[in-house]
Amino acid sequence: MPDQPADNQGQHTLTYLSKLGSNLLDVVVKRFSNPLTARRNRFILLVTTAILLTLILLPGQRFHSAEFKPGDIATSDIRAPQDYLVEDRALTEQRRKEAGNSAPVVYNVSDRVPSYIIGKLEQVVGAVRKERAAKSQKSTHEWRTLLTPLLDTELSAADIHAFTHIASDKVFLADAARMVNELYRRRIVLDGKAFQTDTRRGLELINDNGQLVEDSDVALEYTEIREARRLVTSWQFSGQNDRTDGSAIARVIARILLPNLFYNREASEARAKTATESVRPVLFKVQKGEMIVRVGERISPEQAHKLQTIFQENRGGSRIYSAIGIFALIVVLFYFPYRFALKNIRKFNPTNKDVLTISLLIIGSFLLFKIAILITHNIGPVFPDIDTASFFYLFPFAAGPMIVRIFINSEVALVYCAILAPLLGIMFDSNMTVVIYTMLGSIVGAHGVRQCSDRSTIYTAGLKVSVVNLAMALSFQTSSATLFSMQTIYVVFFALVSGVLSAGLVSGFIPLIETLFHYTTDIKLLELANLNSPLLRDLMVRAPGTYHHSVVVGNLVESAAESIGANPLLARVAAYYHDIGKISKPLYFIENLGSEENRHDKLTPSMSALILISHIKEGAELARERHLGQPITDIIRQHHGTGLIKFFYDRAKTQAEANGQTVEDKDFRYPGPKPQTREAGIVMLADCVEAASRTLVNPTPDRIQGMVQKIINNIFMDGQLEECELTLKNLHEIAKSFNRILNGIFHHRIDYPEPVYKGGNSGQKKAEHKTISGEHGKPGNGDHASADTAEQPPETTPDHGNPPKKGGGEDLKRLGMS
Repeated sequence: MPDQPADNQGQHTLTYLSKLGSNLLDVVVKRFSNPLTARRNRFILLVTTAILLTLILLPGQRFHSAEFKPGDIATSDIRAPQDYLVEDRALTEQRRKEAGNSAPVVYNVSDRVPSYIIGKLEQVVGAVRKERAAKSQKSTHEWRTLLTPLLDTELSAADIHAFTHIASDKVFLADAARMVNELYRRRIVLDGKAFQTDTRRGLELINDNGQLVEDSDVALEYTEIREARRLVTSWQFSGQNDRTDGSAIARVIARILLPNLFYNREASEARAKTATESVRPVLFKVQKGEMIVRVGERISPEQAHKLQTIFQENRGGSRIYSAIGIFALIVVLFYFPYRFALKNIRKFNPTNKDVLTISLLIIGSFLLFKIAILITHNIGPVFPDIDTASFFYLFPFAAGPMIVRIFINSEVALVYCAILAPLLGIMFDSNMTVVIYTMLGSIVGAHGVRQCSDRSTIYTAGLKVSVVNLAMALSFQTSSATLFSMQTIYVVFFALVSGVLSAGLVSGFIPLIETLFHYTTDIKLLELANLNSPLLRDLMVRAPGTYHHSVVVGNLVESAAESIGANPLLARVAAYYHDIGKISKPLYFIENLGSEENRHDKLTPSMSALILISHIKEGAELARERHLGQPITDIIRQHHGTGLIKFFYDRAKTQAEANGQTVEDKDFRYPGPKPQTREAGIVMLADCVEAASRTLVNPTPDRIQGMVQKIINNIFMDGQLEECELTLKNLHEIAKSFNRILNGIFHHRIDYPEPVYKGGNSGQKKAEHKTISGEHGKPGNGDHASADTAEQPPETTPDHGNPPKKGGGEDLKRLGMS
């Protein structure tokens, strides 16, 4: 086999993928429409839709970049979407610096310094005493090695000599302890100038236990350590053999002298940090609508800081609360209008498939609007004269409600508008103008496609939306005192284009939604109304009597539907297909018998009833297989309601009485349900009336009117119309339309002076036709009389004084035939 061209292969692949996607969607729709899990499925769909919409709505008409660097060029006008408090960094930093510089300085006060110094002197004296007791002879170097670590200072030979030649250790230590304690009664600091500066900032004194010393005023009387060391060098100690040795020891004590009031860096820095952090940021208000930066401007550091602050606030913790709030609002907007409409609006009863379609439509619409917002914000530099806030007039808000109205009904479309408008207001930062603009335009658009039978209706509705959008746009411009401006021209243009754009989107998506979800629109009904469709041609070939009956019923229901304001197109198409279930067993229905033997004569009445009933189920299954749509399938199931098959019931009852048995009428009733809509009720009435009209021997207008009234009364008394919306006034109008159509069908013709055909007794032929038409005749079974009966001449032709004409053969010769 030769290889197929690449184009054909690609086309086959695309067709295969399309069918695969459609089949998968069919599976999803069927599972979602399962009545056993309807409540659970709707709850899951509600939560899923709310989450997805929250993710779409959350960013809103905000900034879409976190990077706002000084020196960058603004690509669009950026306004504050709401009131913000922005930090003044320079002033805040200045105040924090001042607070840190004025924080109190922490100093440690130690009472252990005198004992520390005295302890060192005691260690040295003790070491010398120990060496004396051992009578060891040490050199100067050895003494230095021994005593230097004890005093933490370098010792000269004179210093070592002084410590090793103390006359009285006790007297020396007592004298040294007295003078050291006397010295440390004052505060000794390391740097007097730094301490004086810290004193002006304020002091906090901490003792050795880490507790705050309350009496900090004593620290003001201080001695710098250099002064203290100078005082120490003049000390003279008792118990010394030589005055020079006392001076040497005093110089050593001066070197190991330590301050008892010293700076605590860590604690001071902690106090400064605490004081700095306690200063709140200095804020200034950026009001809603304030222009932050204009398109084409170079972003200054101050503007960059404002933009960065606003963006961080939007993406911070507040966005979590915003997401929760938006999610809750979406759930409320979905649930409560739905519950209210379900309880109070009579025609509001969307199926699971409808709810799924609406959810997908909402999500798709908001994704489209989100993309449109991003585009309009990024094309600001291209059209600098157009305010970016004016671009929303261009958005096709009415497209969604128009689609809902075409595929479902006006009530559902109205609830859809009530949900759509507030959500769009949220997307556009709580813009009430968008809410009003969306609501009115959507209602007008949905109303404009209420009876959409062709594409022109959609574009007519789009023009109506454009007119309403134009009126609202001018009103908004007037209320904002910007009517006489260049922006008004752009707004008017956008408003006019919006309606046409909505119509274009609706026209493009209708075939896709019809194919994926198997909806039946008026456009689809026009296609099904073609009598050359495969299914109707099959009906015409296999069951010609049923086909003719269906066509006549179609004429009856169309006229009746127009008279009461129902959908005439749906009623007519449903009438064409209401008996397609008879295709499988056409010869069991008397309108298709012709001259053949009646097969019901060999069956029991109950079996005959089952065969008649089966055409309802088989017709509904065939309608689903051929995707005729749910409305037509419902009418097929409902066009007999729970009516009684009276002919076979009476026959079964007669046979049962002869045998002493009883028969219940429920075994001879159709399974229902009863008609739920006006169109279904009209089809039921027309079906019975048309079938009964074939039993009339002489269908005069009076007989037709009496027959129609009797059929309608019987159906009404049987309770078959109690679940549809037909009123008594509607029934009266339906009867009038039936009479008019039937009178046209059974119109009178003049009597021919001679038979149309030669030979045979016309009276005998007429009698034969009466016999055929009357056999097994009953209302509701669709028995058809011969079409020639109405045109047969009478048995005797009246003589009006004219000479007799030639026979039929001469007439044929006159037409050029032999």
